Amino acid sequence: MGRIVGLFGVRGWVKVFSYTDPREAVLDYEAWLLGEKGQWQAAELASGQRHGKAVIAQIVGVDDREKAAELVGKEIAVPRDALPETEDGQYYWMDLVGSRVIHRDGTELGKVRYMLETGANDVMVVAGEQERLIPFIRDKVVISVDMAEKIINVDWEWD
Repeated sequence: MGRIVGLFGVRGWVKVFSYTDPREAVLDYEAWLLGEKGQWQAAELASGQRHGKAVIAQIVGVDDREKAAELVGKEIAVPRDALPETEDGQYYWMDLVGSRVIHRDGTELGKVRYMLETGANDVMVVAGEQERLIPFIRDKVVISVDMAEKIINVDWEWD
């Protein structure tokens, strides 16, 4: 959902780089998970707001700059059951990560390592024999997505 990137003031507030759209949507979830290197711990959002182009937040129990400094660099996640269900043809990026990407001719290109937002369209970073950037454009590049089998079929020319 985001990452804590800095401090804001002296009363324990932090700056948040939000992956959500709009940016302040990360504040819609009171129960946060804060973590790094796969180690997560529960945290509760006390307050937050959009501040210019940034988002600032205060975590329950973090009431001074020193405690807040310990959070800088931590990733922000929310429990899966807190997320709304997706509609047909919509996917959470985290659900696409790890999916096998197969070209229409049957060639396996690799697995989705992560997703990028470029402004024009989302892009899959696919790791296989080499790393490939494949646009996630439904019905043009992405032919089908089978979430049960974790397979994404594509019609994309890489040469």
